[in-house]
This record gives sequence, structure tokens and C-alpha cells, in this order.
Amino acid sequence: MLTKKEKIAYGLGDTASNLIFQTVMMFLLIFYTDVMGIDAALVGTLFLVVRIFDAVTDPLMGALADRTHTKYGQYRPYLLWLAVPFSVICVLAFTTPDWPYELKVAYAFVTYALLMLVYTAINIPYSALGGVLTVDPNERVSLQSYRFVCGMLGGLIIAAGTMPLVELLGEGNQQKGYQYTMAVMSVLGLVLFILCFLGTTERVLPHQKRVAKASVFSDFKLLAKNDQWQLLSFAGLCLLTGQVLKASLAVYFVKYYLELPDLVTHFVTLGMIMSILGCACSSWLANRLCKVKAYVALQLISALLCALAYWVPKEQWQWAFVMFAMWSFFLQMATPILWAMMADTIDYGQLKTSRRITGMVYSSVVFFIKLGIALGGAIAGWQLSYYGYQADMVQSSDTQQGIVLSFTLLPAIGSLVVAMIMTRYKLNAGEMAQVQSQLCKTA
Repeated sequence: MLTKKEKIAYGLGDTASNLIFQTVMMFLLIFYTDVMGIDAALVGTLFLVVRIFDAVTDPLMGALADRTHTKYGQYRPYLLWLAVPFSVICVLAFTTPDWPYELKVAYAFVTYALLMLVYTAINIPYSALGGVLTVDPNERVSLQSYRFVCGMLGGLIIAAGTMPLVELLGEGNQQKGYQYTMAVMSVLGLVLFILCFLGTTERVLPHQKRVAKASVFSDFKLLAKNDQWQLLSFAGLCLLTGQVLKASLAVYFVKYYLELPDLVTHFVTLGMIMSILGCACSSWLANRLCKVKAYVALQLISALLCALAYWVPKEQWQWAFVMFAMWSFFLQMATPILWAMMADTIDYGQLKTSRRITGMVYSSVVFFIKLGIALGGAIAGWQLSYYGYQADMVQSSDTQQGIVLSFTLLPAIGSLVVAMIMTRYKLNAGEMAQVQSQLCKTA
């Protein structure tokens, strides 16, 4: 049994990660378009192009982590080694140089690429760490619930604090405000990563000789044999595409469709509060229902709520807030279950192939999740450009309609597709009990 103290310590690592993850989802698009002055369509392309590098860096990072052996473990040391570089690059990514437009675009591409690279280097070992703290499937759900409650607290800090801090620290200068705000968030993230490192212990150990002799190519061959990993990867891609599309457009939805710019912080903060409550309820739900069936049901509910919001008149903005809050609650209730299932696919793969490749599994799933993040952000930028968005101006009716459609119906399709995919996932409680029993026999 993991102690609450260790679960919280592990969760603090996701608080740190979410200080960037949620900032990228909620504010990076509008930072690029409205603060740096970059064309929305070009920003969408930027988000997608950088993901090409992840196709190489993510699996390499997973393979590197699997082959790391120190007195601190395989995955924990990266939290210590990369905390400072991560913090520095976060600030650089939200810095606006006083350069010509073309050089600003180049700067945005380089710093965003570096931000995603260092995020990969610290987040993949962190995610893999959750798979080696315990082998108990129920404890894994509980651990991931703690993780995402803490992670959403990081999101709450971003949602509630970003715009007020930008105004306070920038003193009317948004460029300076974003830079100083991210400096504050980065220092906080550095401290939290160190606390996560100090408060956790790796318990599930690999067979070192097998891992050392194996090539990265052989790791890919093992992944190809893991059909349940394939399902989770595709589900993660579709899920994050819709989720990030909606999150990226939340500010635009409130500011330009509802025409309530003063309520932007309230809107995103309400969503984060409900996300925290959803994550907190996840373990309770998984302990009472089949987690696979529960996950499918939660995605269907999320899709329904997301789609219904399309028909809410903007004059009834209170209902738009309610629908967004309920969508956030049910969608995030499913998130810890998804990450617990990732750990289950590692055990399943070990049983099928006689090798445990924790880092590679997490890195590959994280790659598809990050690809979904890129697609969601790219689609958001492309949709804004297609519908004629102009920064800091009153939008036309066509642009407003495009924003509300992209904010509601398109993300709903993502959740529907995820639900369909997960009906084929078979690692329920009964299956996992058999997997664990057979692994014990072969240990």
C-alpha cells in the first residue's frame, strides 16, 4: 500500500508539469496571436510541425529512461536533473523579443520546440515513475487520482492566476506581464519537481541485463505485439485533439462569442475546479464499477454535454458556464482511469513478451497524447484563420459562429471516437488479476 504522503509527493510532479501543460492549452495560442502578433494559421502550423520532432525524441527518451540505472532509480533522477532547464526554457517561450516579424516567428518556433523537448525529457520519466511505484491495479487508480487532482491544482493556479498576474506584473504591458508570470510559475514548478523526487520510491524493478542487451528497435517490436497499448495510444490521440481544441478556444469563446472578456478568468477557473472534483471522484467510481465500462460511459457523457452547449444562446451565458463546468467534471473523472490503464498495458506486455519496457510504453502513449495536443492546437489556429479571426477586434457573426462550432461540436466528436475505441479494450479487473497471477508465477 502506498502512503498518502507518497501519493501526494508523486502528484506534486504533475502540479509542476501542469503549470506548463495547462498554460500551453489555455494561453499559448492567444499569447502568440494577440501578444506576439503572429498569424493564427501560422501558429496552428507551428504547433503541428514541432510534433514531428516528438516522433523521434519521445521513444528515444523512453528507451533512455528504461536503460538508466542510478542509486535513485531509473526515472526519479530526471526530475532532479531537468528541473532547472525546464524552468528556464518555460520563461524563454513566453518572452517576446523586440525583433522584426519574421525573426519573432523563428523565435517562437525555436523556443516552442525547446519547450516541448524539455517537457518530453522530464515528463516521460515522471509518467513512467507512476508505473513502478506499485503493482496493485486499484492502488494505481488511486495514485493517478492523486496525481491528477494535484495536476489540476496546477491548472487551477494557471486558470485563476495567469491573467491577474499578467496585469499586475506587466503594469499594462502584456509582453512583460507574460514573461514575469511564467518566471513565477517556473520557480514554483522547480520546487515541486524536487519535492516529487524526494518523496517517492521505485519498487517495481526491471531485469537489468535483459534491458541492457536489448536494442531500441527490439523495444518497438515488443510494442507492436501489445494490442492493448495500441488502443490506448489511438484513444489518447483522439481524446487530446478534442480536449485541447476546446481548451485552446475557451478564451476566444468567452471573449469574442459570449463577449464577456472580464469573465475569462472566471470561466477557465470554474472549469479547473470542476476538473479537480472529477479527478477526486475517479478512484471512488473505479472501485465500484468496471473501470473500462466507466471510462466509455464518461466519454459518452462528455460528448453529449459538449455537443449540447452548441445550442445555448450567448445571451444565456450562465448556461454556457454550467455546460463547460459539467463537461470538465466528467471528462477529467476519466483521466486517472486512462493513466492507470497504461500501467496495466505494461504488465500485459510483460506477460506476452517476457520484458518490461515501462519508459517505452509511457513515452509512446505520451507521444500520441502530445500529437493530439498539437492537432488540437493546430485545428484551433486553422479554424480561427478560416473563419476570419482578427486579434483584439469585434468579430463578425461568421467568425463567432465558427468559434462556437469549433468549441462544442468538434470536441464532442473526439470523445465519441474515444468511446468507440475503448469498447475493444479488454484489461478489466478480472483480466488484470489473471495477468498479475501469471507474472508472479514466472517471476
